[in-house]
Amino acid sequence: MNRGTQVLLVAAVLLLSGCGTINTVFRPDAVASQNLKDSRSHCENVPRIYSGVIYGFCTLNGEPRPEKSLKDQSVLDSAGNAFPVIAIEAVASGVLDTLVLPYTIYRQSKDGSIEIYR
Repeated sequence: MNRGTQVLLVAAVLLLSGCGTINTVFRPDAVASQNLKDSRSHCENVPRIYSGVIYGFCTLNGEPRPEKSLKDQSVLDSAGNAFPVIAIEAVASGVLDTLVLPYTIYRQSKDGSIEIYR
């Protein structure tokens, strides 16, 4: 398997496991809240409209964890720079958020934002 295929495979796995839209729209609110709590995000809530993009920014806004940063660094080093993965995830979340926009507008008006409990 060549280097380009490995990078794409790592990116696909990261996108599917960490897609903000999947975590905020298709999974229970408690899952998104717990994930953001675990990532030590400074966000207090996530509005449901374009929640995938906001979830991604909240995850990036989290405090680094020293015990994970060394392990994660090897993944980032093997994939090169992390920026392309983050950019692809943001674009994918934006596209998915746009597709589910009517549903998220309804859920925002009915249930409000997703609260992040500390």
